[in-house]
Amino acid sequence: MSDTGLPNPTQSNTATHVAMFDGRAFFEKALVFGVQHGILDQARLDAIATDAPKGMVQIARYFGSEFLRPEIEKAKDRIVNLVSLNLELLSGGDLAQAAQALREHSFMSRSKAASDMLKALIVMPQNTHFGMNEHGSFGDKHIPQLAKWSLCTLADYQAELAKRQQVAHVIEAAIWLAEPMGLGADDLEEAGCDAEAVIRTALLAVAARQTQWPDWVAFQKMVTSLRASSAKKGITLASPKALPAAYKSAVDTVLANVQADLPKILDATLTPHKLFQQTPAFVGRYFWLEDGLSEVDHFDRQASAAWHKATAGHNDDSSLLTLFLCIAAGSLGKTLLTEKTAATLVRKIRKSGLNPALAQQFIAEHAPAQHQSDYLRMWRSFVDEAQTTLESDHDYKLHDALALLRHECNVSD
Repeated sequence: MSDTGLPNPTQSNTATHVAMFDGRAFFEKALVFGVQHGILDQARLDAIATDAPKGMVQIARYFGSEFLRPEIEKAKDRIVNLVSLNLELLSGGDLAQAAQALREHSFMSRSKAASDMLKALIVMPQNTHFGMNEHGSFGDKHIPQLAKWSLCTLADYQAELAKRQQVAHVIEAAIWLAEPMGLGADDLEEAGCDAEAVIRTALLAVAARQTQWPDWVAFQKMVTSLRASSAKKGITLASPKALPAAYKSAVDTVLANVQADLPKILDATLTPHKLFQQTPAFVGRYFWLEDGLSEVDHFDRQASAAWHKATAGHNDDSSLLTLFLCIAAGSLGKTLLTEKTAATLVRKIRKSGLNPALAQQFIAEHAPAQHQSDYLRMWRSFVDEAQTTLESDHDYKLHDALALLRHECNVSD
């Protein structure tokens, strides 16, 4: 053995050393092979013997201290492993090619090349969620990770690289799909969404021929449109034809997920709100823009339409109390009652009871937001005073109940 602890392939009994190091570091096997087959001459061996101690000291200093023997021993393991990683990766495990690489490149350059590829691995994304990955180049905070990876096997490195490349392709594919619809990488980062959710929504948008990324209101309309198209002629989900080949595998995997979701997405008995915001398996599975103003405006327009239809434009207290009372009794909503329909309503209340919560729910869902508290207060005050009379069996001729309705509600002669 040399002073550095690395093998000395020029000493006697080479065959014994080949057997000894066969199961050890790839660098050692390549070194012995190179000497045996005349690929590495004495000058190259001397250069390696000169570089190795310098490299060990540098590595010991980088990860800890060059003045402690345990750190130097660990540095020897690291530099041998780093060179082995680079040689085995470049040569594909071919000892002849590895030995030639040792002849053509310095020992230190192979160590640095391996270190660089590990640094690149460490800063690759590990998670498909935007906003949960680091950005920028390798820094001091990554040194503990490099210390760990500097002792990994090639198989460990390749497995991690494949996993992180897949994550990177998912993220890059999501950006590629979102950008033509008006969303850039910064927008996705700010939203903190999942790249797979972005791809799922993009695939639905492509099928629905949408050109802008949807907010929740537009997303609901898109789902409704897809359901209508499916009912008429069916729909076909597919990756965009211009999709870069590097992203095809990642997008195809997500496409299969959307295909599996499609029966529920196209199920008209499930409202989009129920499916995408209340079904655990679908919550967060698709991504739409959070536009509070748009949603409020949409709600106001919907509420306004339902409110105007129910009130027929009558907003006086008597008409509204008549409407609320009909709803609470489980009857068709009306803002004007005849004497006969008023009597029928009272009889229904005495038979089935009054459910004030139904009217409260109607107010909360459909009344203009700025008036809801006033309407609720008016309704509750009416219920407190009128419910006993309306439900009383003692007033069997309905005199008191009808008198109450004539006074408080809208009853015509």
